[in-house]
Amino acid sequence: MAEIRLQKVLAQAGLGSRRRCDDMIAHGRVEVNGEIIDVMGARVDPATDVIRVDGKRIPAPNDHAYVLLNKPRGIVTSMADERGRPDLSSIVAGREDRLFHVGRLDTDTSGLLILTNDGDLAHKLAHPSFEITKTYVALVDGDVPDSLAAKLRAGIELDDGPAKVDRFLVKDRSRGRSMVELDIHMGRNRIVRRLLDAAGHPVRELTRTAFGPLHIGGLASGKMRDLTRDELGALFDAVDAAAPDDAAGDA
Repeated sequence: MAEIRLQKVLAQAGLGSRRRCDDMIAHGRVEVNGEIIDVMGARVDPATDVIRVDGKRIPAPNDHAYVLLNKPRGIVTSMADERGRPDLSSIVAGREDRLFHVGRLDTDTSGLLILTNDGDLAHKLAHPSFEITKTYVALVDGDVPDSLAAKLRAGIELDDGPAKVDRFLVKDRSRGRSMVELDIHMGRNRIVRRLLDAAGHPVRELTRTAFGPLHIGGLASGKMRDLTRDELGALFDAVDAAAPDDAAGDA
């Protein structure tokens, strides 16, 4: 993409009129590649330059779609299931753009799933080497002791190697079951279920509530929405921060 005036990029991102964007620049609220730009006429390449306003990243304009879905239980993470089971196709049927899912959630796992047609971003978000943190809430069997947190953070040996969580919290205990919340960046097959099962607390219900900086919030089950500008900027930041050294440039 050729270089264009900075204020035009800001205006195209929906930050206001050219005059308002000029004021943002003049007041030192805009930075490009970590440097405050407070003079008029600066030119940038939005495809390669990292632009921020008040510290928030402004995504480069493109024609891709970025969608957050609250996947219901019982839905296969596929756009066309070979066995004819309920899949994502019925949920996205009303959209004209062709979307695909980033990673997978088990059929019996609900929650946050990202849909996009940006292949490069999807590859990075799904690739284990980028280690994007995900948050899950699980209903498990047994009264989970607070001491399990330290054990899970240290790691438990599974049949395909050790696994551990980044954060673990017992939210509730009632009638022989517990509600727990955990953060994990590993993306191995059914990792959350296998980890909790190995700890002696089989999962009865599992929901992913966050993926990097994205949160499911109050989005109803089976519903989807486009990411906001701030969410998309934060997602690009998360990918950049998680990128392995040699890559510069699930439950």
